Amino acid sequence: MMTQEQFTNDAVELLKKLIATPSVSRNEKDAADIMEQTIRSYGFEPQREANNIWVIDPHFDESKPTLLLNAHIDTVKPVASWTRDPFTPSIEKTIPLSNSDNNNNLPTENKSDETLYGLGSNDCGGGLCSLLQIFRLLTAKPQQYNLIYLASAEEEVSGKDGISRALPLLPHIDLAIVGEPTGMNPAVAEKGLMVLDVIAHGKSGHAARNEGVNAIYEALDDMRWIRDYKFEKVSEFLGPTKMTLTVVNAGTQHNVIPDKCTMLVDIRTNEFYDNEEVYHFICQHLKSEVKAHSFRLKSSRIDPEHPLIKKCVALGMKPFGSPTLSDQALMPFPSFKLGPGESSRSHSADEFIRISEIADAIVKYKELLDGAAI
Repeated sequence: MMTQEQFTNDAVELLKKLIATPSVSRNEKDAADIMEQTIRSYGFEPQREANNIWVIDPHFDESKPTLLLNAHIDTVKPVASWTRDPFTPSIEKTIPLSNSDNNNNLPTENKSDETLYGLGSNDCGGGLCSLLQIFRLLTAKPQQYNLIYLASAEEEVSGKDGISRALPLLPHIDLAIVGEPTGMNPAVAEKGLMVLDVIAHGKSGHAARNEGVNAIYEALDDMRWIRDYKFEKVSEFLGPTKMTLTVVNAGTQHNVIPDKCTMLVDIRTNEFYDNEEVYHFICQHLKSEVKAHSFRLKSSRIDPEHPLIKKCVALGMKPFGSPTLSDQALMPFPSFKLGPGESSRSHSADEFIRISEIADAIVKYKELLDGAAI
């Protein structure tokens, strides 16, 4: 039987390999190859669709419910302010972990630690590698549920060759745990995303003459409504649905009345609002033309009374709502986020994860899932 330290060491060694292998969204092939080879080396038979890799519980029993363990392979592009090589994994002794580094303001151990730096270490390499180790550990014996481990691609861009391409090929899923960095506290709700093109139309004319219809002026009432409208239903975990005007473009030169004003609106829905419902409501209140980029990135929620969430609380974890998107948005079944690291480090320069966070995640996943009912 492998020890906790061996599982942690295997997770860290795999993560170091992944950091050293660039895997920006839509270019994950080499990292997916590493995941596939590693899973084979553990004695499993992985399956693959594009750059999505998964492995199914060898004790799979159709009469049992199925738990999906999911995390993503891909990363964002490194920002220019990195002071290290983002693709060179380096481990250093660090100062004690402080509460200022804790995204959920929860107590942390005040002790020295080792820190692994590298792109994707926190988002979402820590969860990706920890969940693979817990899959190995839990499938060493039959559980009350089936397990599937899925390393998905294109999460950072919500790409169509990511998890949405893999899910139809999997057995029925009853519940998912997504290994995004949450400080190992369960994110029981996640905001959805919808982006709208709002287009006001006018009529061109010479600015020196009293002619034409200014599309910018035509858009002003709609801009004001977008700024001021407040959605009524407020979530305990996610707060209100938020609508923000983020981009405005109009005009060709100073002496031409603009005949078109285009706007981008960013909408973050809570679990009380469906994207399509919000879209139709907005269309009714704007005089401008409205087009949705997509309806697919929906808000998600799991009942706080779910047995695993109640067990999380019993283990001292604190449920919260997450404003950031994950592959949960594409899951048509209950899910929650639970993973090592902190969301505040994601997409930032000199990204890192602490080795103790990976070790702690493996311990907590085991406490939560070994012998549990889902």
